[in-house]
Amino acid sequence: MPTLNLPVAPGKLAPYTMRPPREFPAAKPPFNRIAYAAAHVVADPLADADPWLEPAIDWERTVAFRRHLWSLGLGLGVAEAMDTAQRGMGLDWKTSLELIRRTLEAARDVSGALTGCGASTDQLDGGASLDDVIRAYEEQCAAIEKLGGRIVLMASRALVKAARSPDDYAKVYGRILAQVKEPVIIHWLGEMFDPALEGYWGHKDHYKAMEVAIDVIAAHPEKVDGVKISLLDKDKEIAMRRRLPQGVRMFTGDDFNYAELIAGDAQHYSDALLGIFDAIAPAASAALGALTRGEVKAFHDILAPTVPLSRHMFKAPTRFYKTGVVFMAYLNGLQDHFTLIGGQESARSTLHLAELFRLADAAGLLADPERAAARMRAVLATRGVAA
Repeated sequence: MPTLNLPVAPGKLAPYTMRPPREFPAAKPPFNRIAYAAAHVVADPLADADPWLEPAIDWERTVAFRRHLWSLGLGLGVAEAMDTAQRGMGLDWKTSLELIRRTLEAARDVSGALTGCGASTDQLDGGASLDDVIRAYEEQCAAIEKLGGRIVLMASRALVKAARSPDDYAKVYGRILAQVKEPVIIHWLGEMFDPALEGYWGHKDHYKAMEVAIDVIAAHPEKVDGVKISLLDKDKEIAMRRRLPQGVRMFTGDDFNYAELIAGDAQHYSDALLGIFDAIAPAASAALGALTRGEVKAFHDILAPTVPLSRHMFKAPTRFYKTGVVFMAYLNGLQDHFTLIGGQESARSTLHLAELFRLADAAGLLADPERAAARMRAVLATRGVAA
């Protein structure tokens, strides 16, 4: 197995010998959990564009990655144009809609492919009113419905600025839910993922905010398929999960505690909509297959080694986790470069990437060790490290 000299502390290197990768069998439907991987976009590094100012997407490789996710026994759906795709961090609404269109078109060729599409208000500039927020949500939801997509109703930065009370959130969500054609997934994204969303639902206290969200859902249960909360706090997710109206699903967005939340307790369990499932897709699909077969120990055996990797990848500042997601795709040959839109490949330190490499290897997730080692050396070389 390859041995590399990896950074272990500022100015210090240590030899690291890789381990053989694990084999993850493709899962076969049907499954006893619904699971989406929030998918990243593949940047086009050769485009004549300013990376900080405009998104340049390699559409062929981006769609190919979605086909890769669906190919894993269809254990995973694709959550499209969400924060993992750098929505609001390089990906604008115009490009998001094109991404949604291309993904839905590709999904038609894959029997049983599951796809959710992010609708937000990111076409707005500053100074928007509540009515502006409503119109922006309506525009995006209508565009997704016209394409035949299923809506994931994302949190709105503009709504945080415009709202003066929790009642304003109820007004906006009530108007949108009354109009959608099919039940949606509501996404409550915490401020650790996006600082601009602090105080969502009208409260900085998450438990008080939860009351507002539950009231909104309870007023429109027939229009809500589920709620995804991304607060990185399992106790808050479990507390909300127990209070959801019958038939409304909890989709875990907890990239720290997903294994135990999906497994569930004596009362309930969570389905999943996770950014980490992009990076650990083969393991996630295999684990979901094991859980469906009642092999709970195998489920945990597969996912347990991935949790330290995920906690590292999503450590504060959590919003930079996309750098790690794309780095994993590069190491595993799912794209040919380590470049993100917005120049976000620079958002994590060399030490962070070295530890990510070690944790991914320990979880058996580096499918071709020689390739992964060569690509790790190439990245380190650009950062002045001879591995």
